[in-house]
Amino acid sequence: MSLHIATPLVSSHPLSLLTGRNVMLKMEALQPPGSFKLRGIGLACETYQRQGAQRFVSSSGGNAGLAVAWAGRRLGVTVTVVVPETTSLRAQALLRQEQAEVIVHGSSWQEANQHAQSLLGPEDAFLHPFDDPLLWQGHATMIDEVAQSGIRPDAVVLSVGGGGLLAGVVAGLQRNHWQDVPVLAVETQGAASFHAAQAAGHSVELAEIRSIASSLGAKRVCDQALKCASEHTIHSVLVSDLAAVTACERFLDDHRILVEPACGASLAALYDAHPQIAAYQTLLVIVCGGATSSVENLQSMAAALRS
Repeated sequence: MSLHIATPLVSSHPLSLLTGRNVMLKMEALQPPGSFKLRGIGLACETYQRQGAQRFVSSSGGNAGLAVAWAGRRLGVTVTVVVPETTSLRAQALLRQEQAEVIVHGSSWQEANQHAQSLLGPEDAFLHPFDDPLLWQGHATMIDEVAQSGIRPDAVVLSVGGGGLLAGVVAGLQRNHWQDVPVLAVETQGAASFHAAQAAGHSVELAEIRSIASSLGAKRVCDQALKCASEHTIHSVLVSDLAAVTACERFLDDHRILVEPACGASLAALYDAHPQIAAYQTLLVIVCGGATSSVENLQSMAAALRS
């Protein structure tokens, strides 16, 4: 029995009317910890537990850390999550609610990650937020579920941060013999590490992250994301922070589901009718979620961006 659930595949009447296309939503925001991360992280946690791990260590104050904490609680394994100082008190509280030990260290995820690595003992397993083949294998199951539904999309729209979701979706497309289904990989303009790497033809590290979509804030995408781009048709799409936040607001009105700006980025490609969607009739959008999002935080970000 997997830790993740099979999520609904929903036809979006509002987005279909708006775009003149058949828009299908894979509702990963409904995973128990609030995001798609549980698919891959749940598989990794189960695998590491079978291999003898007595503690899970993670370096994420967001969706990945919450998925590790949730999986650890369900499996009866102790969890330590190292978060940077920028992690919200709400996120820290959610982690503690899942019975995880929370350590605040460093001003960036990179510093928190280094500290997490230094804590590892012989009976510990490290859960990377996005760069682990087990994660990609687990994330691919969302495409398995779409294939089992009998619906074949003309393209998949998703958000890219570190590239774990992208790698998993491409793996899912390929193992379901959908190699010809392209992916629209959406990032906010201030966190576009995949766009930069694709343009350069090699891995690129951004000097800084300048986006409120903190879950997309990986300065460098995993190498697997670039490997996917060499083996599969992937179109890079950029949207603004304001477009991402506005899409979250509109999605909340349309579907009564609250997501974070990182998820809003992919939704913005639909709400703003990005030119890249024009070539496709049936669009599958991965509604990746956002465990730490709140209405108050969303309203605050929107007000700041519009001022």
